[in-house]
Amino acid sequence: MESQLKEVRNGPGVLDLDPKSTVGGGVQDIYGEDTATQNQIITPWSVTVASGCSLLRDPTYNKGLAFTEKERETHYLRGLLPPVFASQDLQAKKIMNNIRQYQAPLQKYMAMMDLEERNERLFYKLLVDHVEELLPIVYTPTVGEACQKYGSIFRRPQGLYISLKEKGKILEVLKNWYEKNIEVIVVTDGERILGLGDLGCQGMGIPVGKLALYTALGGVHPSACLPVTIDVGTNNEELLNDEFYIGLRQKRITGQEYYDLLDEFMSAVKQNYGEKVLVQFEDFANHNAFELLAKYRTTHLAFNDDIQGTAAVVLAGLVASLKVTGGTLADHTFLFLGAGEAGTGIAELIALEMTKQSKKTLEEAREKIWLVDSRGLVVKSRMESLQQFKKPWAHEHEPHKELLDAVKAIKPTVLIGTSGVGKTFTKEVIEAVSSFNEKPIILALSNPTSQSECTAEEAYTWTQGRAIFASGSPFDPVTLNGKTFTPGQSNNAYIFPGFGLGVVMSGSIRVHDQMMLAAAEALANQVTEEHLGKGLIYPPFRSIRKISAHIAAAVATKAYELGLATRLPRPANLIAFAESCMYSPVYRSYR
Repeated sequence: MESQLKEVRNGPGVLDLDPKSTVGGGVQDIYGEDTATQNQIITPWSVTVASGCSLLRDPTYNKGLAFTEKERETHYLRGLLPPVFASQDLQAKKIMNNIRQYQAPLQKYMAMMDLEERNERLFYKLLVDHVEELLPIVYTPTVGEACQKYGSIFRRPQGLYISLKEKGKILEVLKNWYEKNIEVIVVTDGERILGLGDLGCQGMGIPVGKLALYTALGGVHPSACLPVTIDVGTNNEELLNDEFYIGLRQKRITGQEYYDLLDEFMSAVKQNYGEKVLVQFEDFANHNAFELLAKYRTTHLAFNDDIQGTAAVVLAGLVASLKVTGGTLADHTFLFLGAGEAGTGIAELIALEMTKQSKKTLEEAREKIWLVDSRGLVVKSRMESLQQFKKPWAHEHEPHKELLDAVKAIKPTVLIGTSGVGKTFTKEVIEAVSSFNEKPIILALSNPTSQSECTAEEAYTWTQGRAIFASGSPFDPVTLNGKTFTPGQSNNAYIFPGFGLGVVMSGSIRVHDQMMLAAAEALANQVTEEHLGKGLIYPPFRSIRKISAHIAAAVATKAYELGLATRLPRPANLIAFAESCMYSPVYRSYR
């Protein structure tokens, strides 16, 4: 789509743009995306983009040394830049060379965040072109350390901070955000950041990182993304005593006061952004996560990534692994270490997929799935003391306190760790699982790396190379007896960016479990025999944009089938439409 740009001078150094004839606020859009995921049937508006120093300091439009001679003349940049011209590719090469000089991952994280504040498109170009190298930097595991030290490294706010001080004024706070057409919000209250616990206001690193991936991996336009942290205090004494802590210095509020604040936020979101803004709950503690999801999934376009996103990516890995083990999900017995959001969320989605694949009822499917929590095997004799979300998984069986005893009793074919406690898949546990399985499936999903239930090397070594293994954080390839195994990473980043794109591009008004199943199946279908031969049950991240397009198309297809989609008429080819909607970080030509 070649757009013609209408220019009107409003005084020295200011360019007034008429978006009736352009896209992207002053950028000639020759790529046909940028607003493809946004509602284009709007009243024409105008935007003013400053020139000169203001242009160089605006990360959305700054191109640094990539401004051409004509652009430098037109936009009052002469003398403000060295005379040399550097292409975006050359700029990307230089930045990557600089980043690779840093030894500490946190230094690389800070360098990437600094780049995002200077030059948005260059930041996303690096992330798209070097996704396998940079994903562990801007996301897990490094983002965990960044959250722990967020107060010390804080420079420029990257989202909205809504604290108890804003109670009764949250709608006003949302209106303070400079972008008005928001399509995806990632919100946390910082109480359960990865496996690191309560990091309070400093949990903002998670929404910021997640939304960077929505853009880089799923193609959702960065201007349509809004990170939010709800600050209700923290119970982390170390942070409360840290002079650099950036949040409220008080204990967390609970009960009705907490839920009233969340309710005001969710109501304000719908009032300000409409029915079709996707709200992703992230890293809420168990006691709030399930209640918030149950309350808002029927009234808002909302989902919980820890419960549903994790479940979808794990289910995809399990479906892909069936190509190696044979049979169906119903032929397997599942044992979880960890019965929180991730564990019960994965378990429920497995059960739903099992009912879809077989004639089993949901209750029959659940009988194939067992959970171990901090008090041992979840069984019916513990029913009265169990939290509500664990009760569907309490089966008739003698109690077992230790994981090893539960493994020997249940004899699982699939062992899944979501405990947030490292080194819990001991040699004895893994050897026990492998003693009655030719191809044991072992998923050590807890993040960050230090909290992983076991390492890739331990899983392969203790099973003599027979394990089908994946982890939540990345591990290097393992060579055993002359054969190299490449461990897969069961990373939510496979699912949520493409899922979000599918929801946005279809104009869906609700998230349905069937849409999650569709996303999982689409991801599993991207796993080839070549991948499986290397030990991978997930495709490589280097092809993530293609993967996200397929996931988005599958999600959108299901939304249309369920009558939840509002973007009409339905595009004939949803995969091609998804690809056309994706934001491209390539520089635009200014006139």
